Amino acid sequence: MFLIRWLRRVLIFTLALYLLLFSFTRLIHYPDPIAAARLGFAPAHATPQLMPAHYIPPSDNPRVWNNGEESLPEKVSFKGSEIAFQDFLDQTATNAFIVLRNGVITYEWYKTGFDEKFLFPSYSVSKTLTSVMIGQLIEDGKIKESDRFVDFFPEFENGSSFDEVTINQLLDMRSGIGVSDNYPSGPSGWGVAIAQMYASTDLHWFLGNNRKMAFEPGSDAEYRSVDTMLLGMIIKKVTGERVADYFARKIWQPIGAQYGATWNVDRLDGQEKAFCCFNAAARDYALVGQLILDNGAVSGNQIIPSLWNSRLATPVVTLDRNWGYGAQIWHPYPNTLMLLGLHGQHVLVVPESKTVVVKLSDDLDSENEGPVTKVLHDLALRR
Repeated sequence: MFLIRWLRRVLIFTLALYLLLFSFTRLIHYPDPIAAARLGFAPAHATPQLMPAHYIPPSDNPRVWNNGEESLPEKVSFKGSEIAFQDFLDQTATNAFIVLRNGVITYEWYKTGFDEKFLFPSYSVSKTLTSVMIGQLIEDGKIKESDRFVDFFPEFENGSSFDEVTINQLLDMRSGIGVSDNYPSGPSGWGVAIAQMYASTDLHWFLGNNRKMAFEPGSDAEYRSVDTMLLGMIIKKVTGERVADYFARKIWQPIGAQYGATWNVDRLDGQEKAFCCFNAAARDYALVGQLILDNGAVSGNQIIPSLWNSRLATPVVTLDRNWGYGAQIWHPYPNTLMLLGLHGQHVLVVPESKTVVVKLSDDLDSENEGPVTKVLHDLALRR
């Protein structure tokens, strides 16, 4: 009897705790406790299935890839040591690796359990995709870099310098909005603002409660995902379309994407998480890199406006690791562009050798970003 009473008390306590947590997560527009825990503990590659998403269909005229053969070096220099290339892939939790030279796939590798159809998360690789859409809207005369965010969303005015934040400042991480990207890993990081934005079920509600400023707009630069989120909101507002639908029509279809993709949202028919949550096949990430390498053109069709190609190619500020940054894309080395996402998502574009390198990973060590980029750059320049 004692055991039964004890189990009953434990059950009642557990149920009461869950209901309390459920009510709290609803209050802050967060997934329910079980869903939030699953998202927090999941490996990077599994996260796209744990949030609602809008679907992006493959192109009606998918690109036909030419395949070549390239023997990559047996060893690479990684973090001060010469290690086997396969050990490099393993140590950095690589799931997919592609080398594209002169538009030809010369090397393609997938970890067991993954293949060319698997939809890998982009994390912040999606920031560059958001930038391309902004560039198209500027080219079409629908927005200007000098426009303020509150010109499109006057309901967010709060009488502070937040009201002065412009598209230009958002593009170059100079807004000053106080949602830092610095957060601890694991459960201890779930309560910070950037994690809340990532998991949020209502991004408009999140922004309404996170408009404090860390510095005056344009006075400094700090990498902040909230800047890209605001750009995504502008895209949805100006086009009158879901971001995924606009992206499908203006980019995914015309570039010849081979596979469908998804873009995670706060809720169905809601707002795409433009700062993090696009998901696609490795070959199609390579196709995006090739688009940038080809100055935004596909078969004579200018997908990325010429002026925006120049914007992407020109670093404006210096951020982490002393890398250049501008228009939502990194410049880790001179004349090198990189789309970079959390947990080791890399799309490196090196015009000098006409090479694109794609590396998609479950790498939890953020300190690997610099050393990994060096390995990829060395491989790209290898003759």
